[in-house]
Amino acid sequence: LKEEQSKNPDESSESSAAQCPQDLRSVLVTSVLNLEQLDIDLYRGTHHWVPRTQRLFGGQIIGQALVAAAKSVGDNLYAHSLHCYFVRAGDPKVPVLYQVDRTRDGRSFTVRSVKAIQHGQPILICQASFQVLQPSPLQHQFPMPVVPQPEDLLTVEELIQRYLSKPDLTESAKQGLNKLLATEVPIEMKPVSPAHFYRFAPGEPRRLFWARARGYIGEGDMKLHCCVAAYVSDFALLGTVLLPYSKYKARFTASLDHAMWFHSTFRSDEWMLYECDSPWAGSSRGLAQCRLWRRDGVLAASCSQEGVLRVKPVAENSKL
Repeated sequence: LKEEQSKNPDESSESSAAQCPQDLRSVLVTSVLNLEQLDIDLYRGTHHWVPRTQRLFGGQIIGQALVAAAKSVGDNLYAHSLHCYFVRAGDPKVPVLYQVDRTRDGRSFTVRSVKAIQHGQPILICQASFQVLQPSPLQHQFPMPVVPQPEDLLTVEELIQRYLSKPDLTESAKQGLNKLLATEVPIEMKPVSPAHFYRFAPGEPRRLFWARARGYIGEGDMKLHCCVAAYVSDFALLGTVLLPYSKYKARFTASLDHAMWFHSTFRSDEWMLYECDSPWAGSSRGLAQCRLWRRDGVLAASCSQEGVLRVKPVAENSKL
């Protein structure tokens, strides 16, 4: 991560996040990603949002594991990658313990291994690598997709309110949308193509959406912004695999592994474009990839995830 890139030209325009009516700084910064230290390299994390599956949200475990790893490295080191395996479903009824192993301290790269533990057994194994800043003449990236700006799009909550106003909406669909509306997710999202995002029509396995943390975090520590991005990255990956299959819906999904690479500095409380696609599905598994773009066109991070996807036919009367 390059400290000299930390000045985003959109910072002034994005400072409006500080006036967010639902300022969730205490949730993301002082709760979700604020671990309690129990001993040297041993931490405890608590939960905020639990999905309808009643299993812990994978992004929360990834983000907290990266927080634990980052606490054991110096201020001159920046996260550049993480690789995680989900080995058991998380129990939302008990906290998660994070045990850090100081695998290697090198001159340029430092590696940490983290076990997320519940009931005496690991639920996630994570390896994170940190790097001292090293300028290089080798710099290139893909071009950022051309999409509408977030100011021209509706939030997920605004879209749900619009769908609820449809006169032909079924009662089951209405109940499902109201449950989504009542969910206190600490992330604000704006789909670029809502019909595609919500699978109202079949399409290619690709979707784009703007996202940012609710509330104001500020420039702060880049390690924190990486942890928030890791949290957000788990929201939409496996759902992208299902986009071509309008006749099926998920009966069971679970993340198997998750990898992420951080390329440049960014602000997780400012709008970032998430470009997700799925190059492959088969054997009840699906692979999804994502690129995170700053508004100024800089590629901030990339991630990949594979997960279990077991499906069942969609009942005609369940469609909106």
